[in-house]
Amino acid sequence: MQRACAAALLHKGETHIHNPGHSNDDKAALDIIERLGASIDDRGELLIIHSKGIHPVKEDISCGESGLSIRMFTPLAALSKKQVTINGTGSLLTRPMDFFDEILPQLGVSIKSKEGKLPLVLKGPLVPQTIEVDGSLSSQFLTGLLMAYSAAGASHVSIKVNNLKSRPYIDLTLEVMKQFGMNLPVNKSYTEFFFGDAPVVKKTAIPINYTVEGDWSGGAFLLVAGAIAGPVTIRGLDPGSTQADKAILEALMSANAGLAIDAKGITIHPTAMKGFAFDATDCPDLFPPLVALAAYCEGLTTIKGVSRLAHKESNRGLTLQEEFEKMGVRIELDDDHMRVYGNGRVNGAKVHSRHDHRIAMACAVAALRAGGDVTIEQANAVKKSYPDFFRDLKKLGGTVSLPFESFNF
Repeated sequence: MQRACAAALLHKGETHIHNPGHSNDDKAALDIIERLGASIDDRGELLIIHSKGIHPVKEDISCGESGLSIRMFTPLAALSKKQVTINGTGSLLTRPMDFFDEILPQLGVSIKSKEGKLPLVLKGPLVPQTIEVDGSLSSQFLTGLLMAYSAAGASHVSIKVNNLKSRPYIDLTLEVMKQFGMNLPVNKSYTEFFFGDAPVVKKTAIPINYTVEGDWSGGAFLLVAGAIAGPVTIRGLDPGSTQADKAILEALMSANAGLAIDAKGITIHPTAMKGFAFDATDCPDLFPPLVALAAYCEGLTTIKGVSRLAHKESNRGLTLQEEFEKMGVRIELDDDHMRVYGNGRVNGAKVHSRHDHRIAMACAVAALRAGGDVTIEQANAVKKSYPDFFRDLKKLGGTVSLPFESFNF
């Protein structure tokens, strides 16, 4: 949804976005593109967006708490000659943004930050050059640069990338760019993205139609819920998607979950599950649902990629360890590996989301077969990415009460 918003802003014409999201991150992206010059006609299940490209109508934009928005829209805002201040809220204020301090000046953009943190004050226009970037922290920085280069008419320049993580997310970015008719670079094994001759842009009055895919990141929690306390059938998730988090299917199969995929959807039911090994380096958002799954598997589960978790809404590795320990689940962190010792039992407890949407959802899913009530403080954090999460759990038969700031099971 956020990538579609960015592409619609860059498209000089009309875009129809079908099946739009309404999470806090989605709302932040829509507010950003309005401030950068787009107009939006919200018709519920259809958004009609008109844009003439980047023409800021406000001097500041807020990305809320969205890491993708700050990393994707900063290079896009830098396409303008106008000075723009970019800020955020919550954990985003503490995340490192010195990537931009290093890279944007190489592209003719003046930038000031608060010692590598928000707010960012920048002034373009961005001029594509051949540069070398570090892809180890997040692929989202590269997503923003690829879109900005394409929009700026990059010609015979390359973005060279060292140690790129989360490659499937770049596949998703390139797929969205393709659907919007943007100039695509040549992908040289994810180590270099070369822009050749800039194409001649042909104006057309035909709107671009884009349908937002079902979200595998949110769907992963429902699939794990089905494996723990199902059966559950989920429709609207494309097994052929480029989304990184569809890898949850591999983990479920490795755990011996009862999984069936057909034209009607994905059906999953409880079975005797076993510990498994999984590499989440390219899909770090799967750590929370994987931990909930591992808690109900007999034996040791090992998940690789812990180093990707430090700069999320919380330090997710430590947060998962501490909150699941309250529910009687033993977790060890060893360098880049997490070890979860499952025995099929989870205790009732009082836990805290740490204001992290995925921690709240992981604790809720783990609570479905817990030996007692689980109270999740600050569970409203789910609004960041999946505001209907608890409503959907109710539809599936979960007992959910919503007193004050907590959700009880």
